[in-house]
Amino acid sequence: MTLLTEDQPCRFSAPDSPLTSMERYPVDSGPKEDYLDCMEPPVFGVVEPLKRSRGKLIMHSMVMFGREFCYAVEAAFVTPVLLSVGLPRHLYSLVWFISPVLGFILQPVIGSSSDYCRSPWGRRRPYILLLGIMMLVGLTLFLNGDAVTSAILEDRNVKRTWAIVVVMFGVVMFDFAADFIDGPIKAYLFDVCSHRDKERGLHYHALLTGLGGACGYLIGAMDWGHSALGVILGSEYQVIYFFSSLTWGIFLTMHLFSIPEKPLIKDHSSDSCPAASLLLEDPHHNGYGTVYKEPQPLPEMRQRSFSALSEANAVTPSAKQPNREVQKRMTLKSLLSAVISMPSHYRCLCVSHLLGWTAFLCNMLFFTDFMGQIVYKGNPYAEHNSTSYAMYERGVEVGCWGLCINAVSSALYSYVQRLLLPYIGLKGLYFLGYFVFGLGTGLIGLFPNIVATLTLCSVFGVMSSTLYTIPFNLISEYHKAEEVERKLGSDEPALEGRGTGMDCAALTCMVQLGQVIVGAGLGALVNLAGSVIVVVLSASTVSLIGCLFIALFM
Repeated sequence: MTLLTEDQPCRFSAPDSPLTSMERYPVDSGPKEDYLDCMEPPVFGVVEPLKRSRGKLIMHSMVMFGREFCYAVEAAFVTPVLLSVGLPRHLYSLVWFISPVLGFILQPVIGSSSDYCRSPWGRRRPYILLLGIMMLVGLTLFLNGDAVTSAILEDRNVKRTWAIVVVMFGVVMFDFAADFIDGPIKAYLFDVCSHRDKERGLHYHALLTGLGGACGYLIGAMDWGHSALGVILGSEYQVIYFFSSLTWGIFLTMHLFSIPEKPLIKDHSSDSCPAASLLLEDPHHNGYGTVYKEPQPLPEMRQRSFSALSEANAVTPSAKQPNREVQKRMTLKSLLSAVISMPSHYRCLCVSHLLGWTAFLCNMLFFTDFMGQIVYKGNPYAEHNSTSYAMYERGVEVGCWGLCINAVSSALYSYVQRLLLPYIGLKGLYFLGYFVFGLGTGLIGLFPNIVATLTLCSVFGVMSSTLYTIPFNLISEYHKAEEVERKLGSDEPALEGRGTGMDCAALTCMVQLGQVIVGAGLGALVNLAGSVIVVVLSASTVSLIGCLFIALFM
């Protein structure tokens, strides 16, 4: 092993945390100049990322447009579709229970596995591609399940049973993949961007999330059944599927080719910077970062090399262990232990994120059903040629317009956040988002008329933008602070063993757990109350509880 000296400077940073420097980063100029190389090739992202151009960050963020477009279609139509194929009312919240249970168990495993993924294509993109394909398959089954079973089967009862099974399976697969994919996307952004670019990227994510949702709800609010495109493709759902799958395919591809990732491992070494040997494989290829023999540094050199060595070792807690040892530790038990042993500020962030998503999902997943049944007084179980069912359908369409207002306000509020941030800080923005949402949904539940409901839909966007940006901004700040502590020589165990993949996965787990709570409890609550008006009142209550938690514990 060759130690660094003053004559051979090399800059290291821990994974997912850029090295603070007084230099001004040059603007990204192409794939071949993605990193400032003092060693070739870069390993595990330890070399400081360049400043990314606006075009690169927008391309990277386009996946959020496509994801939210498809999510909007699901949120607008999943309950009406499930009820129209004959799913009993007391079972329709079960759909939101299955995929989050699986996601809550598997999310930390996927997040940590992506931290150690050795694909030549990078650490995050293989997972994003696989989950993107799963989203497309789920969307296909969800929107086409009823039409396919009707074309294949003739017996009405058998057709109804299989339609319910196929549609439910599609919803579960789509929901599972769409929730899972958010963690790798955020970790991908953190891996390839400097600290300032992470903030810019998250704002672009929020902006395009809002625009994607607005377009998705706008597609759902139109009457495609009587249009020329509806006649050609067969039905309204097939038209919506056509737009959704096309949008998702294009923007997922743009995202995957936006900013190149460097592979975790390379077998080549470089003479340009001898310190690269700190992070390369040993001659027996035992594993990434293996140091098979611990040298005894000379006393006069230790002071010079200490900072670089500590940063290099902070790249991964497995830097002195063979790869098989890494694999042994990557078990569900050890990963859950890592999540539980998080610093207190991470745990508080996870709890507040859970409260926010529980409130948000209570409202969003059943909002179009609320509009159809409460505001327009329709009946989803009535005959399809009846006036009551027509009123329900009209309420669903107007509900889509309300959700479109929500998405537009989310995009606009993402820029308002940037203006408010210097004055009230991240905690103030976090509190404000929860408070405005809780107040607005409470008023909708108390005064369920068309004008008031559509006007107050704008507060949904405030909550949406808050949930998609503020928690991840806080993670970025926490990692930046931890990097400073590492440079000061802190041996705090909580600072080791976690990358951004793990932390982003822990936050996404809270989304899954929120869906479990909503799926397990909301259906029973609606049956107990006898009205879906309890949905928005529950959302308001949980959001206001979240306000108190943020004020007291964040």
